[in-house]
Amino acid sequence: DNISEGDLQNPVPVQPVPYPPFAAVLPFQQGASSASAEFVGDFSVPELAGDTEKPPPLPEKKNKHMLAYMQLLEDYSEPQPSMFYQTPQSEHIYQQKNKMLMEVYGFSESFCGSDSTQELAPPPALPPKQRQLASYAASSFSVSYCVQQTKVAFTPEDGSAAQGLSVSVSNSFLNRHGSLPVPSEPPSGKDGHPRDPSVSSASGKDSRENGERSPKSLDGLESAQSEEEVDELSLIDHNEIMARLTLKQEGDDGPDVRGGSGDILLVHATETDRKDLVLYCEAFLTTYRTFISPEELIKKLQYRYEKFSPFADTFKKRVSKNTFFVLVRVVDELCLVELTEEILKLLMELVFRLVCSGELSLARVLRKNILDKVDQKKLLRCAHSDQPLAARGVAARPGTLHDFHSHEIAEQLTLLDAELFYKIEIPEVLLWAKEQNEEKSPNLTQFTEHFNNMSYWVRSIIMLQEKAQDRERLLLKFIKIMKHLRKLNNFNSYLAILSALDSAPIRRLEWQRQTSEGLAEYCTLIDSSSSFRAYRAALSEVEPPCIPYLGLILQDLTFVHLGNPDYIDGKVNFSKRWQQFNILDSMRCFQQAHYEIRRNDDIINFFNDFSDHLAEEALWELSLKIKPRNITRRKTDREEKT
Repeated sequence: DNISEGDLQNPVPVQPVPYPPFAAVLPFQQGASSASAEFVGDFSVPELAGDTEKPPPLPEKKNKHMLAYMQLLEDYSEPQPSMFYQTPQSEHIYQQKNKMLMEVYGFSESFCGSDSTQELAPPPALPPKQRQLASYAASSFSVSYCVQQTKVAFTPEDGSAAQGLSVSVSNSFLNRHGSLPVPSEPPSGKDGHPRDPSVSSASGKDSRENGERSPKSLDGLESAQSEEEVDELSLIDHNEIMARLTLKQEGDDGPDVRGGSGDILLVHATETDRKDLVLYCEAFLTTYRTFISPEELIKKLQYRYEKFSPFADTFKKRVSKNTFFVLVRVVDELCLVELTEEILKLLMELVFRLVCSGELSLARVLRKNILDKVDQKKLLRCAHSDQPLAARGVAARPGTLHDFHSHEIAEQLTLLDAELFYKIEIPEVLLWAKEQNEEKSPNLTQFTEHFNNMSYWVRSIIMLQEKAQDRERLLLKFIKIMKHLRKLNNFNSYLAILSALDSAPIRRLEWQRQTSEGLAEYCTLIDSSSSFRAYRAALSEVEPPCIPYLGLILQDLTFVHLGNPDYIDGKVNFSKRWQQFNILDSMRCFQQAHYEIRRNDDIINFFNDFSDHLAEEALWELSLKIKPRNITRRKTDREEKT
């Protein structure tokens, strides 16, 4: 009755695909109309209604470790935004870090300020052959930045190879930046040197005609171009760069740079020789993943480096070297999960291009950086494959918790925490707040799982004691351990034990009033009033080394991510990135200072990776067995007040 006569006479052919049980009626459908789909759905309901099978189980939560880790923050209240706008006090630490990286990778003070031609004297025949190379490039469809200033004497036959390389790179660039103008003039000046790529070809004048020129002289030419035509990755004048950024108004809180396009933020970050931009550069390198992928950033940095590396004048050479240093920093701070085959291929191609252009020292620096990362990834795979699974349900081992001193246990807990804490990479924390995917934050997930296992291990040890005095004695033992953990600035294990002692199955039992009130004093550290003001104050006063509770950092990052737009008027909201950088700054500083604790295998073996613990349901069963629900418990002073 629901099918028209026309449809019955002219059925629409349907390709055979797996359909629900009533797919046989589908040939009479008119295409994929909503009415026919509704008919099939209504027709199949009566049969399914009589199905007595249970619905499929819900998929397992992917963030179960992290959600359990952050249960302490269920009463999280929104902090004041000004809390995240404070200027980090660690600027000198970042300056020292940059200096150390320059030494490690062979960057000298003259690296950013001198011409690399001093390292390798050019052969006498270089100037005419340079003109030949430029003429080859001019005859091909190539952007001028692709012509590398070489320190190797090429034969005429080699010129074709150089020409082919130039064409391939130019085409790949044009695919990414199809709207950029292509210069129509040959990329060589009157003196045979490569032409300044930041000058429009329509000017008809050689930028090197009167010797070295200040980049400010280019302002008039570039301002004549429309905003869409200007390649921001080619800008070198600081005033013009600042003019394209959105800056804060006088009297406002927060960073000087409020926003800008992704390209202009990148260019501003490559001004590494300006000491007033140290914190900005660190904020950019910490948060760039929130608006550009590492692979795309590497491509843009390579493009900017190659655009200015062929030039001999000091200023442009410094621009290229600063850009290369930022590229090395990006590679150095890649997460191991980000080290994909595509990025490795991209970086090795860049190494090859550096070798071909005679920049052997830079090629060596980048190659060493890449190989170090690859070795780290191999070691991580071996560590995971060789690590034995923690035994579960093992019989009681000789000895008890009382056989060890409280301060010794606190030290070994700190040692285990530190080993996992130092492995966490900052981008993992930032990515989790944005995507909440534990697979992309493996070290962070391992750290939180360790916290959860420790907490349930403490609960299980206490609940498995049959006598009340034994449970009381163990609870007092853990309070002493917490006291030593506080002296060691290990807030992570401190709160893992506190969350166990303050858990519902344990808190509902009968305890001595003195014990309950003593535990209440320790709970004040994680009091949620005023957005955990007590814990934040304690954390700000400690001297490293320190292991923070990362749950509050993750919650703050999530709050900033959800409460601020990524873009404002089409520009990257850098104020949001500054807040994220400010939150992560304390964690990065704590990772720089290490504990000096000797490993005690007896205590470590007693812990047994905290694998011998009961589940939440089993703990409740024991708690109800010890004290049934119909028995009232004496209230503590804290509960009476609340």
